[in-house]
Amino acid sequence: MNKIVNPVLRGYHPDPCMIRVEDDYYIAVSTFEWFPGVQIYHSKDMVNWRLLTYPLTRTSQLNMIGNVNSGGVWAPALSYSDGLFYLIYTDVKSRMGAFKDTHNYMITAENIEGPWSEPIHLNSSGFDPSLFHEEDGTKWLVNMIWDHRKGKNSFAGIVMQEYSVEEKRLVGPVKNIFKGTSIGLTEAPHIYKRNGYYYLVTAEGGTWYTHSVTVARSKSLHGPYEVDPMNPILTSNQNDMSQLQKAGHASFVETQNGEWYMAHLCGRPVVDKKCILGRETAIQKCYWTEDNWIRVEGGPHPKIEVEAPDLEHHPFEIENNYDDFQENSLKKYWNSLRREFNKDWISLEERKGYLTIKGGESMQSTHHQSLLARRLESFQVEVETEIEFNPEHFQQMAGLIIYYDTEDYVYLRITHHEELGKCIGIIESKHGSYDELLEKDVPLSSSKGTKLKAKIDKQWLQFYYKEVNGEWQEIGPKVDISHLSDDDADYIRFTGTFIGMCVQDLSGQRKAGYFKYFDYTNLSPSENNGKDYFAVSQN
Repeated sequence: MNKIVNPVLRGYHPDPCMIRVEDDYYIAVSTFEWFPGVQIYHSKDMVNWRLLTYPLTRTSQLNMIGNVNSGGVWAPALSYSDGLFYLIYTDVKSRMGAFKDTHNYMITAENIEGPWSEPIHLNSSGFDPSLFHEEDGTKWLVNMIWDHRKGKNSFAGIVMQEYSVEEKRLVGPVKNIFKGTSIGLTEAPHIYKRNGYYYLVTAEGGTWYTHSVTVARSKSLHGPYEVDPMNPILTSNQNDMSQLQKAGHASFVETQNGEWYMAHLCGRPVVDKKCILGRETAIQKCYWTEDNWIRVEGGPHPKIEVEAPDLEHHPFEIENNYDDFQENSLKKYWNSLRREFNKDWISLEERKGYLTIKGGESMQSTHHQSLLARRLESFQVEVETEIEFNPEHFQQMAGLIIYYDTEDYVYLRITHHEELGKCIGIIESKHGSYDELLEKDVPLSSSKGTKLKAKIDKQWLQFYYKEVNGEWQEIGPKVDISHLSDDDADYIRFTGTFIGMCVQDLSGQRKAGYFKYFDYTNLSPSENNGKDYFAVSQN
């Protein structure tokens, strides 16, 4: 029997919103400060998924310059009605302290691959908005509402307001339809209608190891909502760290054949409850009870292997993990920080056969970094690139970076030193504290290309380099990268580890680096054969 093997979207793919349109299944996931905004995956069988498109590709749709770490796009909600795809998303500008500045927008498209419209601002009262399309043609926006006041529950409930298609704005009164349960931290609302009931699905418990899926129902769209007596219907078994953790933030689909499935986020810790891959996406099979409550097959804990729906097997050709930059456009798995791809800082044409990256701001900048990266999607990988870069000053740097956010990264970089000339060394930022991991940088003799390599084995990273006509050499110690995770920070954060290429020119001269290729190799046979998912003991 065909199986869904979880996570179906590995690496940083949180907050999945899954829908079906005829015979096609789509999942939209959060992208936070990474550009383009919102990844949409496509499947025909719920087993095989491919990255299809990004709807937020223009600064006019998503301007994240200056956005805080783990700000940007939160919890996109994808829906389909009246021949249109609707995408609702939040652009979070600030999130620490008492206040959260959370602007909610809507875009539409006739085709899932676009073109997508310019955004309509809906409200800014909270985050995790989604749109419910009622049978009578009315449309209703729900979102959690944030209450900053002292002594109040910050997660103040789920509010609803009507959206007018004609006026392209929210109209009428705002009503709080659900205050949540004792689990708390109520967010991520979606509404579904079945057998005369409206089902309000929310996430509770925080996007942590206590994360849960709560379901409540009502005969009226506006409530009151009755909580499922078996609540929560999904949460992780924290007594078994070899199973999927952090399960929550769910959405549901019914297949063409009447089967029901839930998409939810999850995490896989490698050590000390730290998930270097970030929050991932999994799928569970569900069923309905005789008294009209939805249940997860096999109980309320997420499963790694799940019975697939009764649909024809439909694999996809997956984009090549070796990129020689010969094409006229970037492969879909590439992302940048906060800013769109344009010739001001990145080009495939300026030097044919190379990716040109012009030096930008520092690794701690939330404005104009020149960084191109892809998600770390497995626990054991090898990545390799070749760069031509001839710096003239210590403020000019370029190389291979393992990056979580402006506070946490490890960087094998080429730079210039007054005595050594062109040289190579390792920078680490851990919890925002800067360090250089070599006692002395290593001189490089050639002005031509230098090959850079990183091997990741769970929480351990080892760098290598190779000059023209030389041999591969280890450089620096094995580095513990468990700090590149949501879980290793004083204040909660939400993304995941990326691997990529970057160039900095802190002198402002925009010195360019030229990258000949980028090769990403998955070294986890256990993940390839679908058997051993947690290859590290938990401390």
